[in-house]
Amino acid sequence: MRVLVTGASGYLGGAVAGELIRRGHDVRTLQRRPSRVDGALDVLGDVTDAARVRTAVAGMDAVVHLAAKVSLAGAPAEFDAVNVEGTRTLLDEARRAGVTRVVHVSSPSVAHAGTSLVGDGTGRADPDRARGDYARTKALGELLALESDAPGFAVVAIRPHLVWGPGDPQLVGRIVERARTRRLPVIGNGAALIDTTYIDNAVAAIVAALDRAERVHGRAYVVTNGEPRPVGELLAGICRACGVPAPAWRVPAGAARGAGAAVEALWRLRPGRDEPPMTRFLAEQLSTAHWFDQRRVREDLDWAPTITIDEGLARLAAWTAARN
Repeated sequence: MRVLVTGASGYLGGAVAGELIRRGHDVRTLQRRPSRVDGALDVLGDVTDAARVRTAVAGMDAVVHLAAKVSLAGAPAEFDAVNVEGTRTLLDEARRAGVTRVVHVSSPSVAHAGTSLVGDGTGRADPDRARGDYARTKALGELLALESDAPGFAVVAIRPHLVWGPGDPQLVGRIVERARTRRLPVIGNGAALIDTTYIDNAVAAIVAALDRAERVHGRAYVVTNGEPRPVGELLAGICRACGVPAPAWRVPAGAARGAGAAVEALWRLRPGRDEPPMTRFLAEQLSTAHWFDQRRVREDLDWAPTITIDEGLARLAAWTAARN
């Protein structure tokens, strides 16, 4: 297939593009800076630019949409422009170009309302209850994507949960940076069960969804390793693999949420700062359970994780050691 991958300069997007090339697909990418994916044809641009999107989708059979504004802070309009209007533009141009299948990469946060999220995690995206502008706009983007599903234009949404692995600048990068500066607490008692997704497993699920889009179109699936771990144990394991101190202090969950609300208010008054040290969304993510029944997604996509959490941590440790 001829496949456009948006956001291929990102961690997950680049890995997806690389795997599609390895499997023999003709891959084009769209992002603001070079993807550095060997064998891909880069189109530099933004999903908010209809002309660049039109150029990128021309002649493509399929699209994997990963481009998004992912941040704990930022102006609401910035999230809306990329995650909502950018998605709308991509869908419109893809349909006009004759694309027949789309995998929209979303997030379980689209159905998270601040409490434990347990089950298959495929409830309808709810922007009104979403926590923060990232989750709100990802929810709106997913609704747009699934509502565009139609005969000859098969759309499926994949919600990978907390993707990580060697070279990850998001989950692992943030944990390591905060641990090095002793700003990584355990929220609550550290016992909340969190289900994460090793990078290779997330990539394989997205590719499986692309292969089976015409069979599973119109649906949303949460993807994880299926190995819930206490959040304190998971944080300690990542810190140990990366050679940084594990979190040694705890903050009550209620206090963390209160601090997050105060910090958010302060950051809104002074936009342009670095990411805030705490937000309500982050406090809730680290103190409530997030684990998911994977039976349906594994059956429908004929997919299963191949890299366990422990093997992933070993790979992360080896990668870190090779660079020190």
